[in-house]
Amino acid sequence: MSFFEILKLVFPLFLIAALLYGVLLFVKKYQFKGSKINSDNLRILTTMMLMPKKYLSVVKVNKKVLILGVSEQNISLLKELDAEEFNLNDESQFSDNQNFLDVFKKMIKQ
Repeated sequence: MSFFEILKLVFPLFLIAALLYGVLLFVKKYQFKGSKINSDNLRILTTMMLMPKKYLSVVKVNKKVLILGVSEQNISLLKELDAEEFNLNDESQFSDNQNFLDVFKKMIKQ
């Protein structure tokens, strides 16, 4: 095989790879972003894994605190509470490193 025959075989491969890369960049740049949720209205306060693929999450939505059971198949509302009951106006008490059990105990005591 000569160099030009090899080039005839390899050139379409590189051309297709470049075309696919261009399509990927186009889709990433112009993809549908959907509606943006204001992070002030929705905040995950803490999450705890109960079993593999099963979680208990405390989420603040507007002026409500939701305790959610999250699994692979669905999300269940376990309890809905008012944020004012737990003094969640100062959200600095919920840092990302805070223990789930501490947050849960604060919510149950109230």
